[in-house]
Amino acid sequence: MEGIYDWAVLWEWVEIAARWTHVITAIAWIGSSFYFIALDLGLRKAPGMPEKAHGEEWQVHGGGFYHIQKYLVAPDRLPEHLTWFKWESYATWLSGFAMLVLVYYLGADLYLIDPTVMELSTWQAVAISLASLAFGWLAYTTLCKLFVNANQTFLMVALFVVLVAMAWGYTQVFSGRAALLHLGAFTATIMSANVFMVIIPNQKIVVADLKAGRTPDPKYGKIAKQRSTHNNYLTLPVLFLMLSNHYPLVFATQWNWLIASLVFLMGVTIRHWFNTQHARKGSPHWTWALTAILFLLIAWLSTAPMRHSTPQDDTALQGAALTYAAAEGFEDVVSIVQGRCSMCHAAEPVWDGLYWPPKNVLLETPAQIAHEARRIYLQAGISHAMPPGNLSYIEPAERQAIIDWFRSAGQGGTEG
Repeated sequence: MEGIYDWAVLWEWVEIAARWTHVITAIAWIGSSFYFIALDLGLRKAPGMPEKAHGEEWQVHGGGFYHIQKYLVAPDRLPEHLTWFKWESYATWLSGFAMLVLVYYLGADLYLIDPTVMELSTWQAVAISLASLAFGWLAYTTLCKLFVNANQTFLMVALFVVLVAMAWGYTQVFSGRAALLHLGAFTATIMSANVFMVIIPNQKIVVADLKAGRTPDPKYGKIAKQRSTHNNYLTLPVLFLMLSNHYPLVFATQWNWLIASLVFLMGVTIRHWFNTQHARKGSPHWTWALTAILFLLIAWLSTAPMRHSTPQDDTALQGAALTYAAAEGFEDVVSIVQGRCSMCHAAEPVWDGLYWPPKNVLLETPAQIAHEARRIYLQAGISHAMPPGNLSYIEPAERQAIIDWFRSAGQGGTEG
């Protein structure tokens, strides 16, 4: 196809649509989660409440007052109108998994596999990815069932150990970018499965008991509350990990797994402050001091030598990159990119103010340029996103040369 109907542009818009959906649904899920945790912690006993009511809260918003009461188990009868909060979670996970497929599974050679970390075929990398997500849920829910009546702090420590082990394990298998993204997906799968596999089913059991005239067992509410609390503490780290792929200082460093582990601790310290505030139990300002220390430690760790996952010479070319290296006009494109882009996209950038290559993209050798063919085409050919502000004065004819080269590689039906 030509123009805006070119397959690469259309594919980019598919990714944009999936990402936009993911962001919107995540906002809805996180917003409702934070609201209900704050509401739950702020509930207070008051005179005149119904017998089985656990607590109530008065709130003001949008020009009106709200009077909310919570039943720890259930009211005597099922209300006529009952709102379920579940699709925010389901849609967030489904759209996130769609992004995982679109970017990391279908673009495995670019983003998922790093031959310098582990030699994997695409199907092997995808299989490991899927198996790890399933393992995460099974390991987590097993721990919860074993320690449902134990000290919940002990359970959180056990979960943290699992997360640290997975952070390290992912970095031994995938590229740095994919490793941290997968740790986020691993955690998000646990959170969404909590809703789908535990919280909503338990609530449905209570509803069924009410309809049948039975008194619901309080254990179902206790279990759901446990899982909801875990989700509350995991939310902020998941957000960080989902955005980490934009920041090489996070994912492309020697200590990326340790950085990810410390981010989980930051999530705990921040949420502890808010949860304590909502429960009206004081203001533990020490949590912010600890959070700042953790953040500074992360920044210090990020200065370790960066691991470059892109090929360093022509012998490292593989897969689709070979097609682009052999395509008509490649030598001209190499000259254009090296002249217009490599001053920034280099192991040691020479552009003032840059100390590492943006997005960890290296464009110094023919192998690296062939490896980044699709990104060069979209960013410097079809669009004028690169160079920023056209600082290196790339000419229209040079952009056209990039477009012609990329499309000539696709004449044989090979995708980049």
